[in-house]
Amino acid sequence: MQSQLTIYNEQAKPLQQISDSTAIEAELDKIGVIYQRWALADNSGSNQGTDQDSLLAAYAGPIEALNQQFGFNSIDVASIDPSNPKKDEFRQMFLSEHSHKDFEVRFFASGQGLFYLRPQVTAPNTVFAILCTAGDLISVPAGMTHWFDMGCEPAFTAIRFFTTDQGWVADFTGDDIATRFPLLDNH
Repeated sequence: MQSQLTIYNEQAKPLQQISDSTAIEAELDKIGVIYQRWALADNSGSNQGTDQDSLLAAYAGPIEALNQQFGFNSIDVASIDPSNPKKDEFRQMFLSEHSHKDFEVRFFASGQGLFYLRPQVTAPNTVFAILCTAGDLISVPAGMTHWFDMGCEPAFTAIRFFTTDQGWVADFTGDDIATRFPLLDNH
């Protein structure tokens, strides 16, 4: 599957679709989101449970460049596959609209996931859905509300970057906007 950006209004009506990575990067830059395509390291395009140390070593150059720019306190690897007994619980948690005090940065070494970004300040009444696939790096600015769908049968490995020591801490909005948008399996 190819990476794709779909721009919606808040009623989930699609306004525009973009699949060219350069155009996706330019469009997301307008709302303060970093989007990059990294060359895949050997064996990272599959979801074959690559261990954290090997995966971080495989991407040491781009990770170091990003770390020089942002000064991350913590970098780790998150991986999930369809056999995970908590996959439904994790999926439901991430499907709820939330924000973070820290900006969120993810690199998909394998698999895919669907980020929904709701930039209420830079693009009010608009929702950006970015289907991230292996090789995609995306950031979500601090304070930007968003949600994430890993699908019914999640299968991805992502390198996660944190500037705070707490790691992933969400402030849930309680808004049900996410229920109006297509899930990853229907995208």
